[in-house]
This record gives sequence, C-alpha cells and structure tokens, in this order.
Amino acid sequence: MATFLYKLGRFAFRRRRFVALIWVALLAVAGVGAATASPPANDNFSIPGTEAQKAFDLLEQRSPGGNPQGATARVVFHAPDGEKMTDKANKAAVEKTVRELKSGSDEVAQVLDPYKTGAVSKNGDTAYILTSYKVSAMELHDKTRDALKEAGQEARDSGLTVEIGGDALEQMPETGATEVIGIAISAVVLLITFGSLVAAGLPLLTAIIGVGIGISSITALATTLGLSSTTSTLAMMIGLAVGIDYALFIVSRYRAELAEGQEREEAAGRAVGTAGSAVVFAGLTVVIALAGLAVVNIPMLSKMGFAAAGTVVIAVLIAISLIPALLGFAGNKVVSRKVRKAAKAAKAAEQGAEGQAGQAGQAQGEEKPNAGTRWSRFVLRRPVVVLLVGVLGLGAAALPAASLELGLPDDGSQPTDTTKRKAYDLISDGFGPGMNGPLMVIVDAKGSDDPKGAAEQVRKTIHDVDGVAAVSKPQFINKDGDTATLTVISKYKPSSVDTEDVVHHIRDKAASLKAGTGAEVLVTGQTAMNIDISQKLNDALLPYLGLVVGLAFLLLMVVFRSLLVPLKAALGFLLSVVAALGAVVAVFQWGWGGSLFNVEEPGPIMSMMPIFMIGVVFGLAMDYEVFLVTRMREAYVHGERPGQAVVTGFKHGARVVTAAAVIMISVFAGFIGSSESMVKMIGFGLAIAVFFDAFIVRMAIVPAVLALLGKSAWWLPRWLDKVLPNVDVEGEGLRKQLGPDPEAGRDERDARDARDSDADLTRV
Repeated sequence: MATFLYKLGRFAFRRRRFVALIWVALLAVAGVGAATASPPANDNFSIPGTEAQKAFDLLEQRSPGGNPQGATARVVFHAPDGEKMTDKANKAAVEKTVRELKSGSDEVAQVLDPYKTGAVSKNGDTAYILTSYKVSAMELHDKTRDALKEAGQEARDSGLTVEIGGDALEQMPETGATEVIGIAISAVVLLITFGSLVAAGLPLLTAIIGVGIGISSITALATTLGLSSTTSTLAMMIGLAVGIDYALFIVSRYRAELAEGQEREEAAGRAVGTAGSAVVFAGLTVVIALAGLAVVNIPMLSKMGFAAAGTVVIAVLIAISLIPALLGFAGNKVVSRKVRKAAKAAKAAEQGAEGQAGQAGQAQGEEKPNAGTRWSRFVLRRPVVVLLVGVLGLGAAALPAASLELGLPDDGSQPTDTTKRKAYDLISDGFGPGMNGPLMVIVDAKGSDDPKGAAEQVRKTIHDVDGVAAVSKPQFINKDGDTATLTVISKYKPSSVDTEDVVHHIRDKAASLKAGTGAEVLVTGQTAMNIDISQKLNDALLPYLGLVVGLAFLLLMVVFRSLLVPLKAALGFLLSVVAALGAVVAVFQWGWGGSLFNVEEPGPIMSMMPIFMIGVVFGLAMDYEVFLVTRMREAYVHGERPGQAVVTGFKHGARVVTAAAVIMISVFAGFIGSSESMVKMIGFGLAIAVFFDAFIVRMAIVPAVLALLGKSAWWLPRWLDKVLPNVDVEGEGLRKQLGPDPEAGRDERDARDARDSDADLTRV
C-alpha cells in the first residue's frame, strides 16, 4: 500500500497539470449535470415491512387516483377579540380563500370548506382550511407555494389572523451564516497551523472541489435515484469535514519531509506513501460506517449513507492525487516565510566554519519539546489518573442518554416566529394538540360479509380507546365499497409518548376486530409512520452496531497488526458517542442551554439520531485513531519502545490532529444555525461527539491505555499475523526500499526524546 501510494504521489507531482486538469474536468461535468437536472423528487419515507407502509400501499392499490403521501396544508384563521369565525364577514373571507386555493394551482387535489367539514373550534374563534395536493412537498412547483402563501391575504386585510401549517411549505433547509463562519474558522486554524497562506489554502480548495463534485453528482442523480434534499446537506457536512482533514494530514507530512531535507518530488511521494496510507484506511472506516446504514432498510437513510460515502471516497482520491499535484504548483511557498529564511540561513551556515556548524547543531539539539510531547509525557507519568478522569467525565456526560425519548420533529418544534409554528399553536388552542397530527385508520373489509357494519364497529371500538379524542365517520374510497378510512384524533400532541401509546392500543384491538368482523385494521398517517420508523430504527440498532464495529475492527486489526488497539478504539468510540447522545438529550429534549442553539421547543430526539450518530461518528472517530496511532505504530515498528512510540506519535501528530478536530467541529457547528430542526440537531450532535472523541478519548484515554498495556498493546498471535494481509501502512517496506533517512540528526533527537520518556516512566 505505502509503496503504491508513494509512486502515485510522485506521479501526481510530476504530471501535476494532467492530474489537475482531470479533476477540473470532473468538476465541470458534475456541474453541468447538476445544472441540467430536474429538482429532487421528494423526502417521503418508505419503510418496507411496517404497518404504516402496508396501509399506504393498500390505499394506492384500492384508490389508484389518490396520493396518500401527497403534500398537505392547513390555512388557519383566528378571529379578533369579540368576533367569531361564524360572523358573516369572516365567513365570507374564508370562503373566498377556499375558492382561491382551488383555482390557485393544478396540483391541488382537494380543498375542504371548514363550514362544511366542521373545522371550526367550539368557541368559534378559530377555523382552518385543509388542502391536499397531488404530489409530495418537494415536488410542488414554486407557483403552487406562492399561491398558498398569498391565499387569505384579503382575510388578513380584514383583520383576521391567518397562518399556514403543514408540509406543503417545506423547502430546502437553510443553514444560515454560521456555516460560512465554520469554514472561516477552519481557514484561521489552518493558517495558524501552517503559518503559510498557500499551505492553509490547499486543504480548503481541495475540500471545496471534492464537495462540489459530490454535491453536483447528487443533484444530477437526484431524480433518477430518488435522493432528497437532506442527502445533499449530509454529504456537504461530512465532505467538507473529512476533505479538509485528509488534505491537512498530507500537507503536514509533506512539510515534515521537506524539513528533513527531501527534494520536493520525493517529499510528495513519501507524504502520500505514509500519511496517504492512513488517509485511505481512515476513509474506509468512514465509508463502512455510512454504507452500513443500509442495514436499517429505510431507503431514504440508505441513500443518505451511500451518497455521503461517495463524497468521502472523492475526498480520499483528491487527497492522494490532487494534493501532491497542487504541491507541485505551490513550490516553496507551502512552508512559512520563517522556515524559508531559516533554510537560507542553514545553507549559509554550511558554507561557514565547522565550529559555527557545530554550534548550530548544538542549538538545534536543545530545541524545546512541543506541546504534544509535553502532554504525552504527562499522561505517561499518570496514566491511571488520566484514564479515570476521562472515563468518569464522559460517563457523567452520558447520564442524560438514559432518559432518551425518540420521535420525529413536527411543526411544534419550529421557531416561534414562523407561520408553521403559529398555525400549530392556533390549532392546538382551538381544537386540541392531537389535531396537528391526525391518525388515519384503514379498514380493509374485503373479507367481511358486511363492510359498512364492520367499518362502523371499528369506529365504535376505536372511540372507546383511552387517549382518543374523536373518530370520524367511515369514508369508503373505492367502487367496491370494501375499503374505508377513518380519521382518529388523539388527545395529545403528535410527537408525544402518549400518542404513541394510543397507536399501540388501536393496533392491539386489530386482532379481535378481525375475528369479530372479518375486517383488517391498519393504522397509518404521518404520526403512525414516525412511530414505525422509530421502532424499526431501534430494532436495527444492535445489528448495525455489530456490523459496523465488527468490520472496522477487522480493518484496524489489519492496519495496526494488533488485537487490543482496535478493541480499545471501538470501546473508546462507544463511550464518546453515548456521551454525545447525552449532550443532545440535555439540550434538545430537556432544553438545557436551548436558547444558545435556538431550540424553541424541547421535545423527543429525532428517531434516526442514535443510529445515524453511530454511523457517522464511528467513521470520523476512527480517523483520529488511525492518524494518531499509525504514527505510534510507525515509531514502534522502527525500533522504539512502547513508551517512546507514544511520545513520538504525539510529537509529530498531536498538533495536526488537534487542528483537524477543531476544523471538523467548526464545520459541523456551522450547521447548528440551520432553520431545519433535524439538520440543527445533527450538526450539534456531530460537533460535540468529535470534541469528546478527539480531545478526551484519543488525546487522553488512548495514550493512557497504551501506557498501561505496554508491549502487549501491539501483540498479535503468530498464526493471525500470517493470515492477515500486510498493507504496510506505517511505511516499513517503503523505508527499506528507499534506504536510510537523509538526516541522521533526526534519529539522534528522537532517541534523546525516547530516553527522556523512559526516564519519566522509571520515576513513576
């Protein structure tokens, strides 16, 4: 692996114009495809094997002309104090709005007059028009949305309060200015890390190119593959983070090789051969975790995972090919001006007296250890204390996760100044919270001798279920008259646990109803579908965790030639992801510090959040594990003792890993400003998870555990060592092929650092 990547790095450096042209051409092709593609199809959930999906499929079969998953909207009217919606003038304004909605678009399927359907509150101050559409929310034309927004303007002018709720107004989520701030912070961190505008700009440039290709490809294939708008957001989020990080590691290693006296082409080859190997395997762990989301068998989630995994693959390919090509264009400007001046001074010193050179070498030998070296020595002196503090701290953060409640966000979680939230509140006040998420019950009476009698019996049975506020009369939807729908209103808000209990109680009655009437009863609707999604995700959690952790364990075992190091990596990840879930619960469910993150209404955590965080965070956490521990493994393979290897790994990798973590946190935190609650929650969860994993698990717990394990950390049974392929991530084979390093002084300095580390351990 290292030898192949070494050759690839040198080739890309030499043929930089050709390599750069290929990537520019790919970006152009993807951009043209995106520009000429039709908009994404929809964001509808399809959950095979669940009762809610079975009911939707039955409706489509029995009533082909309808679209049970079409967009809906509620235009809510509220009368001024002292007036009623039944007043003549107010009634006329509402009825005119009904006519406007019917004529506003060809995509309108049905508009229900509130005075004919009884959609007027008991106290008479609130009424709503229910509008359904022939297509899903993401397929609605802008003209249709504009007509919906303009509806009721005359009613507003007359003094009525008019607000609009429902999914018909859903569009691409806005991420806000904080996303740009996240990228700006990344640029500052890169500039501080490298001290060079060119070196800092390379990771940003290549990450943007990679994300551009990835997002453009997703947009171009959206209609064909049924990709949603959220898919692009996730791909952008992960693509930016890993793209910057992977390029950061390659550029950093390239600069280190230059500092050791390598020629530029040779330095590019060695950087890609060593750091590039870590990038490839780190990328593989991310791809495994994202592609593994297909295990859940929710098509939308699977597509999100595959699309994001594709963006990660692009980021890896760019890092090992485009980065060395751009390094060829950059010349010596990739290092800071200070380093360039020092190099000139060193060259001048070589031409001076031998005594002056000796003094320069002595000054160099007295170079102070960096922060990474000092921290690693501290951990090696007190491994037990550091380990306990890290584990107990993450354990405390994880405590709120025990109260985790899952659900899917509704309009009640929207900011209070939005029309959707105002409509939600007006409906809750006027009709009860359950009216915001009515349940749909399908009565399949094809096997019944008396379909009408069976449907009526179902209605009476459901009416007596605890928590049911109202049940509509059966509405038969087909010519045969054997399929009916009932609308069931819960007493509780759609996202509550109480409404979930109502759904389960109705389903529990299904068996006895079928035995008594011959009719099959199915509960569906958006609320029931959300409940089924949550259950399906919970059922898939352990199999998915086992698959992802198992495959990644095997991959890391190949990389590190060890059993305990991959095991430690997996356990550390579990600790950080549970702690991150605890933080998500504290902020979004309990409301702690909610004002800081614009959390208007605390409520259940998005049902896909745990499994999604496991997938994404596991892959990203393994990035830091591979980057940091690979350097330790490299030092150990080249003859250093375990304690020495830990210090060497931190000496060369701690600063870069820290910069990479800050960059990734900044990128993810940028999405907290999104107007979409799901994107906001994902951004916060991933940002806090990376913080926990990078700075507590990888920077503290990992070196503490390695210090306690000693040589046994790198133990691997001989029979297993023979079976596993040797991918040479640490570059041992490459070093033998290339010969000794040009600077023997570096070996002497590393040996001195190693002796200092051993002395510290001896004092312990």
